[in-house]
Amino acid sequence: MGLYGGMVNDDNLRFAKQIGATHIVAHLPSDEDVPSTKEGYWAYEELKALRDKVHGHGLVLEAIENFHPAHWDQVLLGRPGRQAQMEKLKLTIRNLGKAGIPVMGYYFSLAGVWGRVWGPFGRGDAEAVGYLEDQAPPQTPIPNGEIWGTVVDKNAPPGDIGRVEREEMWSHLEYFLKELVPVAAEAGVRLAAHPDDPPFPELRGTGRLITHPDHYRRLLDIVPSHYNGLEFCQGTISEMRDADVYGAIRRYATEGKICYVHFRNVQGKVPNYKEVFLDEGDVDMIRALQIYAESGYQGVLIPDHTPNTSCAAPWHAGIAWALGYMKAAMRMLGVA
Repeated sequence: MGLYGGMVNDDNLRFAKQIGATHIVAHLPSDEDVPSTKEGYWAYEELKALRDKVHGHGLVLEAIENFHPAHWDQVLLGRPGRQAQMEKLKLTIRNLGKAGIPVMGYYFSLAGVWGRVWGPFGRGDAEAVGYLEDQAPPQTPIPNGEIWGTVVDKNAPPGDIGRVEREEMWSHLEYFLKELVPVAAEAGVRLAAHPDDPPFPELRGTGRLITHPDHYRRLLDIVPSHYNGLEFCQGTISEMRDADVYGAIRRYATEGKICYVHFRNVQGKVPNYKEVFLDEGDVDMIRALQIYAESGYQGVLIPDHTPNTSCAAPWHAGIAWALGYMKAAMRMLGVA
């Protein structure tokens, strides 16, 4: 089960255990979870405390997902301050390894997940997220001092970051991987790359990297290593034009490149798609589970997010439904 910043608390961990979760992915820990965030890295003692809190409920902290934007904006932009930030990223990775957290998920993008809207997209008008071309906000340039819609430098000069071509982004990613993968290998921490969501080739004047499952091959070939892997967001893959979801699962699972899976379903493809319950989207999720099993995948699957239900606890009920569906399907297939 995935928990966002501030959600890794005793109540939610008890809930996770009660509904049958076995592992937790902590999305972008908050300053409260990891106070050293403000220092530009994550400290060992705080990461260990986070892991111990999760383990104390009989669960495993499998991964941290997403570096804080202020920890690597210069790396993403390819600017002179990137080496100083890279040294702190290396410290974070070493601390993750020392704390026994085996995976670090990341999303190499300037615009981030942008333009999504909420709507009654799920069965029975359950509220969920989607991207609808006629409802998306204008694609304005990214202001200086902002990454992923987050202000990371309040003192940045006026203006915007300008146009950033796709090949520029690939060169920035190459620097990131060549610097960090060797450190990750020494620390025993796998780096897991998320695809671009929404999967447009360009967004807000910036090039995007992984907008088709084949693009993962280029990323993996930059630094061939067990520690250069994939955060396989199956929902995002299914949003991509001309993407063979089942073939991508089989290809990357067989190669042992999938670190963990965002197991969610959507209807439609970019530029118009809506997230729905696992059993009503375009992908046959039971077939997908079977392919993971046939391909030798032994890692973690999380619902990531799912439609909210109309009740006193919309998020909890939606996640519980998703996890129950997943566990039942796995039992039926003989893989749980």
